[in-house]
Amino acid sequence: MSMLQSIPRTGVILALVAFVAMLVMDIDPVIATAVLVLWIGSLLVISAKPPPMPANSKAKLFSPDSISDLTENSATPIFVTEKSTIASANRAARKLLGRHVVGQDARVVLRQPKAIKLLNKEKSGQAIVRGLVRRQDIWKINRQTLDDDLAVIELINQTAEADISRAHTDFVANASHELRTPLAAIIGYVETLQESPQDLAQPTASKFLNTIEKEAQRMQALISDLMSLSRVEAGKHDLPETVLELQPIVERAARDAAGPDRAERLDLNLTENPAIRGDQQQIEQVIRNLVDNALKYGNEGSPVRVDLDLSQNGEARISVSDQGEGIAPDQVPHLTRRFYRTDPGRSRASGGTGLGLAIVKHIVERHTGRLDIESQLGVGTTVTIRLPVTKASA
Repeated sequence: MSMLQSIPRTGVILALVAFVAMLVMDIDPVIATAVLVLWIGSLLVISAKPPPMPANSKAKLFSPDSISDLTENSATPIFVTEKSTIASANRAARKLLGRHVVGQDARVVLRQPKAIKLLNKEKSGQAIVRGLVRRQDIWKINRQTLDDDLAVIELINQTAEADISRAHTDFVANASHELRTPLAAIIGYVETLQESPQDLAQPTASKFLNTIEKEAQRMQALISDLMSLSRVEAGKHDLPETVLELQPIVERAARDAAGPDRAERLDLNLTENPAIRGDQQQIEQVIRNLVDNALKYGNEGSPVRVDLDLSQNGEARISVSDQGEGIAPDQVPHLTRRFYRTDPGRSRASGGTGLGLAIVKHIVERHTGRLDIESQLGVGTTVTIRLPVTKASA
């Protein structure tokens, strides 16, 4: 009834007049009736359209609840502000900032001056803030205004990107320093030999040449380890598929690392022969690195024990133990960092590059294994690798 009342009377009257005129003109009553129905129907459709919005009013196209429904399961923290008050927040935002944030002033919740300045603006924008949740974290805040009252705030964590960038910078700086030291020594001795070759006694010249050779070999070892680390990192997401029996690989790599001069110090206890899916060259590199480290830093003449067995969880377990001075507990977590040395002078003197355990760590991770280091001052150090056994050999 209300719809009929909304039809313009003038239109209805015109439709009836046209209907009567068609009947007077002897037009078929069926056609006249059809025209009348179409005319009235068109008036009904036109009258059913909503009235136009007043020019000075603005429709609410968004609401905090509708936005919350869309963003609730997003992994990115997102919340909606209404006149600076947090009207809704998705699950990620509530986990990051606390469930109590809904209803609070966003400027109080975010606290940071740059964030407050962004929230006070009428336009959209973004800001980078530090220490939003923890002291060292870095966040990018994106603010998108929807109307005069509503705005969507998106929090993007950039801490990992900053850490990676910092790690790359540190790596380049450390690598440059490690290469610069032997290079400077080589250049210095070569310049001395060139400037006064006749004034130098043969023993002194031979000593200089031996030093040059030693520093050149050190550079070669460092470059070799850098290239090896780069290759391992480049392929760390490619899981090895070749089935390997560990016992002959471990024995051969351990004997290669010891060489004929240190072979008598090896104590091999290879009681099992588990099979794994692995890269043979990389597994051998791991064993050589660990055995060489143990022989270098263990007490001179003391044995280095290499064990191969199965853990209680059925994993292949390789352990390399020395009887050296041991490592302080606070230094153990840092041993797999690139260029980290507990005793830089002794490490360089023995030809160490500071990359051996970093390479071991990345190779073990590529093989979905685990690396553990245990050390006791005055007793020695044990490095243990656990690798998953293939189903074929289980």
